[in-house]
Amino acid sequence: MTTTKPTMIEFRDVHKYYGDYHALRGITASIRAGEFFSLLGPSGCGKTTLLRTIAGFEGISSGAVLLDGKDMSNVPANKRPTNMVFQSYAIFPHLSVEENVGFGLRRDSRSAADKAKAVAEALEMVGLKGYGKRAAHALSGGQRQRVALARALILKPKVLLLDEPLSALDKKMREQMQVELIRLQRQVGITFVLVTHDQEEALVMSDRIAVMFEGEIAQLADPETLYRRPHSRKVADFIGTMNFLPAKILSEAANVVEVEAPGFGRFALDAGQCMGAATGQGASVGFRPETLTILFEGQQPTDRESMATVEEVVYYGDMTYYDVRLDGTEAPVRISMRNVFGRPVLDIKTRTRVAWSPGALVLFR
Repeated sequence: MTTTKPTMIEFRDVHKYYGDYHALRGITASIRAGEFFSLLGPSGCGKTTLLRTIAGFEGISSGAVLLDGKDMSNVPANKRPTNMVFQSYAIFPHLSVEENVGFGLRRDSRSAADKAKAVAEALEMVGLKGYGKRAAHALSGGQRQRVALARALILKPKVLLLDEPLSALDKKMREQMQVELIRLQRQVGITFVLVTHDQEEALVMSDRIAVMFEGEIAQLADPETLYRRPHSRKVADFIGTMNFLPAKILSEAANVVEVEAPGFGRFALDAGQCMGAATGQGASVGFRPETLTILFEGQQPTDRESMATVEEVVYYGDMTYYDVRLDGTEAPVRISMRNVFGRPVLDIKTRTRVAWSPGALVLFR
């Protein structure tokens, strides 16, 4: 039996103004206890401002922010059950690793031996056992990240706030740290709230994601729902790569919508694949590159096929990305194909068959 986790953070109609600038516009959402939650959006969308309202570094103009059921309106940052890891890590270069990690315990009533034990446990938790005496300035970027995490977690907050903590790392280290953060969050079991503009990072790490634009949450859902069933074309276009073709709605019933699109012809979609109310402004169908399949010579026909011409080929080793123009369309669409043994890489101008399924399409209107 699945049980819903209790709410740890709640936003109730939160607004934030900087003079005339409306930075947060009626944010209403909740984050569960023990959840790895991400705030995702382009620069200037309000995600960092929202994170800072949890920490108490930013006041709000109206509404309420609750932590573990308690209104934080008059609670200063240092009295909240939160801690933050900043983008710059904020490591003290003149202190050792263990001095950095134990910095927050200076006023703690525990004995020196208990504090040393807590520091050692925190370092082991983040994979830095034996690094305590090392100078902080001698650490790599990934190691400094771990020190910042240990320093934040040693105080045992109910919520850990992460403000783009991986953005300064190179691609390989960033991917490694993503996995380590997932493991760490499961180990400590507390609520993690991550701010990022990296769509892939959010999809990989999060239990749920709030996609933000212009101070508002456009969609809040688990990664698979966001990727496969985005609520709007704007969300679809922001999360990963999405192809779009213009579409014409032919008829609508309670559960089925008949649609026609160039390159695909006529097809039916379930109501759950149709986003938004009809506006009369024109519709489009969206689909991900991996949901179309190039059929190579000798492959059996499928129920839904379209003819196309290859216009561009980009080889990535494990994958090849094709830009193909479906017959009857004005612009190419992208198809991703895994490079399995024996499968050739097609040349530009090759004529090919493309298999597709109505079940992979999303109608935006």
